[in-house]
Amino acid sequence: MNKAITDGLIFMPPAFEAGLDVWSSGDGSAGSPTWQGAANAAIVTADQDFGSCLELQKLSDTTRLRYMGQTPILPGCYLRIRARVKAMSGNLPTVRIAGWAGGAGDTHVAGVVEVGPAVTLSSYGKVETVEAIVGTGSRPGVDMAWGTGAIYGHFGLDLTGPNGGVVRVDDIEIEDITSVFLREMMDWVDVRDYGAVGDGVTDDSAAFDAADAAAVARGGSVLVPAGTYFLDASVTMEAPVRFEGRVVMPDNRRLSLTRSFDLPTYADAFGDEELGFRKAFQALLNWSDHDSLDLKGRRIEVTAPIDMQAAVNNKTTFASRRVIRNGQFNVIPGPAWDPVVVKSQASYSTSAPTMLTNVVNAANIPVGALVEGVGVGREVYVTDVNVGAGTVTLSKPLYGAAGTQVYTFTRFKYVLDFSGFQSLSQMVLEDVDIQCGGVASGIMLAPAGIVFQIRDSFIANPSHRGITSIGRGCQGIMIDRCQFISAEGQLNAQDRQSIGFNVNGNDAKIRDCRALNFRHFGVLSGAGHVISGNHFFQADSQTQGVRLAGLVLIGTDLRTAITGNSIDNAFVEWTNEHEADPDFANQYSFGGLTITGNVFTVSDVAPWFSWIVVKPYGAGHFIQSLAVTSNAFKAYNGRVDRIEKVDTTFAVLDNSRMRNIRFEGNTFTGVDQVVANPVLHEHVQASAATTWVIDAGSYLPFGGWARVVESIVPMGKITGASNERRSDMPYVEVEQGAGKQQVTLNWLAASKGTVRVAIRMDQPH
Repeated sequence: MNKAITDGLIFMPPAFEAGLDVWSSGDGSAGSPTWQGAANAAIVTADQDFGSCLELQKLSDTTRLRYMGQTPILPGCYLRIRARVKAMSGNLPTVRIAGWAGGAGDTHVAGVVEVGPAVTLSSYGKVETVEAIVGTGSRPGVDMAWGTGAIYGHFGLDLTGPNGGVVRVDDIEIEDITSVFLREMMDWVDVRDYGAVGDGVTDDSAAFDAADAAAVARGGSVLVPAGTYFLDASVTMEAPVRFEGRVVMPDNRRLSLTRSFDLPTYADAFGDEELGFRKAFQALLNWSDHDSLDLKGRRIEVTAPIDMQAAVNNKTTFASRRVIRNGQFNVIPGPAWDPVVVKSQASYSTSAPTMLTNVVNAANIPVGALVEGVGVGREVYVTDVNVGAGTVTLSKPLYGAAGTQVYTFTRFKYVLDFSGFQSLSQMVLEDVDIQCGGVASGIMLAPAGIVFQIRDSFIANPSHRGITSIGRGCQGIMIDRCQFISAEGQLNAQDRQSIGFNVNGNDAKIRDCRALNFRHFGVLSGAGHVISGNHFFQADSQTQGVRLAGLVLIGTDLRTAITGNSIDNAFVEWTNEHEADPDFANQYSFGGLTITGNVFTVSDVAPWFSWIVVKPYGAGHFIQSLAVTSNAFKAYNGRVDRIEKVDTTFAVLDNSRMRNIRFEGNTFTGVDQVVANPVLHEHVQASAATTWVIDAGSYLPFGGWARVVESIVPMGKITGASNERRSDMPYVEVEQGAGKQQVTLNWLAASKGTVRVAIRMDQPH
């Protein structure tokens, strides 16, 4: 590059013989004295070495010679100032190239080096060459690095040393030697050429901006060479960037690499993958010109929980689609992952169902802590703490905690912790592997937001939780084609503590996932969920071992479909433990659940195991809509009594109010008692009687009553005591017997024969 050629710039000052009125004996600025008419200066026209030249007698401590024209200083451009000098008589002085740095408004730029290397003349008549290089960047070989504040210079030389000597000076040459530092064939620019210092202290943000602008203009890229570059302002780089050195900047400053937006570049920029990820995420949520952050398959060694909101720093809400993809987070064990456990006394009233009051030492309770105590359901979390009021806001009501007690608050530590956001929507994790190492949990969601999505990803070996929702930040969550691998496979099922995920909001989509050996695969409150195509299994090595719920559904009006899953050594549990008053009053009771086309298996369990368990936490409840259709149930290495039951720990179901329940088209292997509703029961009456007692109770789901007879079909002739054909129809009485699980057919006269009766334990509508 040569600006004199490419841009037509003039760097060379005029020859001395053109006149000394443009040559200053001061600093060269406007108004400074000139050499025109000076008694100790003369033009020599026929010097044997120089031809025309300037002869000076040194009379002052520093005799200055400066061209008064403004020689431009351009970012990335380097100038060499050269002069040939010889001593003629008297004392031998020292000679150096010198200049005056001029900034905007013709102000002097202070604090920069304005002199070059000095040469002491050694003999009379010997020609010595003095030179210096000036430019904006602090590069090796640059004598006067002026930064980007200088836009021109007044250049010449100084005579120092003893006075009285006479010297002759050939015409001063100024030439562009940028090509020595940066050849034109290179398509990159160096931030040092634009004033970057790289000492870790000087603010280099302006130099980065200038280098970026130059690279964009040239269609090239930016090089950040070795060094530590302090940026005390947010910097956006529109050109591609390559980092050999590293950047340091305050947490509230952003580095946006719009053409190099990926984790490897940020890791190079900050010299650390974990910090690089934080700064890249900060840029992602601050309009980095990208909707996604590509980790490029890199593995990030995570030494402490990543507070995702603190990384962004300037936002507490965000609702535009952003994606983090294609990489691994690998937890390094250490005390940073130890859960925080706080025990504190507090009071609870059903009149404020999601509030603890009179909380002792509320300031010690962290947001996101799991709440445990008497009458507290599963997966209840702290969503807010008001220290002044002494209150704690809960994610869900407590079913039986009215009064005052000591609660345990446990704050697990998460690799990716979004809980610092007030609301976060449309965040996507894709092809991400979170290796928790058995010491960390996976992901904590924000308290509010919609449509968080994680797909095609792994959450491996979480210590306590895979994905945690502490509020309604899970509304519309989508978990697709993910693997959940527990760290507790060697433990018996009842000793496990880890949970794959939980949901508080509505409309979760859990599809095509695989989960291995958690306490529970999922705990879902809310409604409108679709759970399809998953395979979760929770076996252990015990004979007749305890099995726990794979899915815990919490709520009465579910509107939820469980379809096409493989449910292995686990069951579906349906409760209402997130109600402050769990007794039935005027709310909907248990309903809206469809279980269709699933494969249920179990092995080595006690016979009282069941795959579908309803557990009311209050009195008066019933099932108002449930479909269990086209499923396959199979027990290995032992048999089970039946596929469904009611857990009566807290209450029983009201069989008199059951309605709209379908158990149809299911298959049973290793199950002692099949169930159906309606059940088609074939009754053979061998001896004539006017009252036939039909007991189908064991076939009816959940120990229901025989409440409806839908049809009676004779299977052959109905005859009397003398085998005469009978043509009358019986009337039916339902809910007979001590358990109300029998029906009677009442004939006009004693009759015998075979009938097939369709009996229901519910009202169909």
